[in-house]
Amino acid sequence: MPANTEKPMENNQHETVLVADDHGLYRSGFGFLLRDRMGFRSVIEAATFDAALDRLAENPNVELALFDLAMPGVSGPEGLCVVKETYPGIRVAIVSGSEERNDVVKAVAMGLNGYVPKSLADDEIVGALQDILDGRVFVPRFMTSGAAAQPARISNSETAPASKGDPGGGATYKSISPRQRDVLDCVRRGLSNKEIARELDIAEGTVKIHLAALFSHFGARNRTELATRS
Repeated sequence: MPANTEKPMENNQHETVLVADDHGLYRSGFGFLLRDRMGFRSVIEAATFDAALDRLAENPNVELALFDLAMPGVSGPEGLCVVKETYPGIRVAIVSGSEERNDVVKAVAMGLNGYVPKSLADDEIVGALQDILDGRVFVPRFMTSGAAAQPARISNSETAPASKGDPGGGATYKSISPRQRDVLDCVRRGLSNKEIARELDIAEGTVKIHLAALFSHFGARNRTELATRS
């Protein structure tokens, strides 16, 4: 039997991993890989960003959190950066179908632990995730080989916050997640983070994550701008 199909050794086992992806079939297959090849005892699945944040608040044993960049409610690597800040003991990485170099650059710049393209073979994904668990930041090979079709450039329109809040850019109230709408409504009413957490029955850290996603989505720099731009 080839070495890459062997079961993980007992001392390589990990506790809990979160897989946040809106495609159920991919979550199931990925979960099997994480258990069978990487020794995770528990795989927690979430189909939405809101559910993923709830799972993180409920499960203190999560060691690794993997997010699909295109999942509803995720406003790019910026929102996931606050997940990392809120849960500093968890390694947070993107597992995405996008191979745009800009996405990778932003993820690394935001302090995430890695960016794993879904197009990688199983062995490569396992190796990438093991690098992340070992404390390294994983960057796909195309970032150094120049093989990707998309150039590594970040235009002014991509970096300027105001551009995301422009009505022509598609930043609308309907395009955010249900929980983010609840948080936004509370902000409009002038509630503090603690008051929002109490009213919505969520952790205060979860409120901060939703706010970061909202600021990024609408290109707002503070609560006043957020309330007026949205």
